[in-house]
Amino acid sequence: MKIDRLIGILSVLLQEEKTTAPELAERFEVSRRTINRDIEDLCKAGIPIETAQGTGGGISIVNGYRMDRTILTSKDMQMILAGLRSLDSVSGSRYYGQLMEKIQAGSSEFVSGRDSILIDLSSWNRESLAPKIETIQDAIGLKKTIRFKYYSPSGDTEREIEPYYLIFKWTSWYVYGYCLLRNDFRLFKLNRMDGITHVLSYEGNREVPMPDLSSKKVFPAKGQVKILFDPSMKWQLVEEYGADSFTEMDDGRLLFEHEYADDEGLLSWLLSCQDKATVLKPEKIREKLYQITSEIAERYESMRG
Repeated sequence: MKIDRLIGILSVLLQEEKTTAPELAERFEVSRRTINRDIEDLCKAGIPIETAQGTGGGISIVNGYRMDRTILTSKDMQMILAGLRSLDSVSGSRYYGQLMEKIQAGSSEFVSGRDSILIDLSSWNRESLAPKIETIQDAIGLKKTIRFKYYSPSGDTEREIEPYYLIFKWTSWYVYGYCLLRNDFRLFKLNRMDGITHVLSYEGNREVPMPDLSSKKVFPAKGQVKILFDPSMKWQLVEEYGADSFTEMDDGRLLFEHEYADDEGLLSWLLSCQDKATVLKPEKIREKLYQITSEIAERYESMRG
């Protein structure tokens, strides 16, 4: 990818006093002509680069404008490397890792020490997720709409969108784009999408607002829940909501009060708690739980011999 190569070339120029087009072409596995175009693009972007012909010549950043390499410390570079490796964990390739290996070559003082941060953004659906991400990335770059089947609590629909952003949030991957069915911007969860295909080119001149990814915007509160939990659930409440999310009662039970976004999500969570949660409020959630568990009990009672 060109942007990655431009970053790599700039990194090399920051580390070395001077390099040559053939050296850069070999390092990044492209032609000298491509390197020359990249240098031109960096100059257009405001990076003061000079080239000199003949013996002792080469490519370098203009004296007086060179960044002090201590601005990017070894610790800074370790963080950059950790971020790049996290992208590899999504794609299942080593593209970004190999790019950084090329940048690091011969620059041991620039990146030193062992890796201390490992980030893995892959999911249980890694085999199906990576191709989806690649297809959507290509569509964004080519300015093509994508069509797919979408599964949601309200039912299955066929959607076509203009994709603008791939987003990793709430431990899942999403695509943000303009939905041609709803005539509005929407957020779609990749794990609920199937059969993604490129369709038509679009102009790309639509004014695209930055997605508001605040929990209150995407998951607006529908009500307040009040639950008594068994003491054995303390670790789960701490993990999901924090150590200050409940009050410990005299009998050891945990009083939990919190906003919730939708009935189905709350019910699924409460059912996963088995008999360790007692809903005090709201009454409609308590009644729905009673109905669900009664129907389950009747079903299995009828199956007993």
